[in-house]
Amino acid sequence: MNQKKKTSPAKATKILLVDDHPMMREGLRQIIGNEIDLAVCGEAENAFQALELVKSEKPDLVLADITLPDKNGLELLKDLQAQHPKLPVLVISMHDEALYAERVLRAGGRGYIMKHEGGKKIMQAIRHVLSGQIFVSEKMSARILELFSGHGTQAASSPIENLTDREFEVFRLIGEGLSTKEIAANMHVSAKTVEVHRMNIKTKLGLKTAAELIRYTVRWVESQSTSGL
Repeated sequence: MNQKKKTSPAKATKILLVDDHPMMREGLRQIIGNEIDLAVCGEAENAFQALELVKSEKPDLVLADITLPDKNGLELLKDLQAQHPKLPVLVISMHDEALYAERVLRAGGRGYIMKHEGGKKIMQAIRHVLSGQIFVSEKMSARILELFSGHGTQAASSPIENLTDREFEVFRLIGEGLSTKEIAANMHVSAKTVEVHRMNIKTKLGLKTAAELIRYTVRWVESQSTSGL
């Protein structure tokens, strides 16, 4: 029986891994290493390293997490779009796609898959994006197609969709029980900046007090973790 030969590194499709967890990067490296025509060209644990490696390694695809230690993955996506508009990015995240999939696509990402999916599904997503298509789960596809076809309603279906990406991140972290100081540390901004975001969130959601905001965010986060779309 003839064995398939691994494509030479010079000809293989190059993939850059961006995740702050070494074990996750190692797992992805092994999955990709089993493919004869793909190769990992570099690994970054934060957004700064990712941008530097994209310049030096010129990958064909970036696999990136949403949660990074120096910058939100959505902001990294926007930076990559501005600097390398033709570079496809597939987001692999622990966060439920109901929270982030649409925002990822709006930021220029080409797909979203959750980390708990098996290697076969992850490779399917990689192949899908490399072929020029957008990858999301089956349950997200109808909603995404409606959104990008222009047949959806012009008004946001929820006031939460009116939040900017930064405001949305603060909103989510409040719902997870983090204090202003903890959110500031998590997002690498000042506590004053977080307070400004909190005020904007309350205004956009029609909430008057901090207690109302906390109740709203907690209920929303819980509903997203226990239900589908």
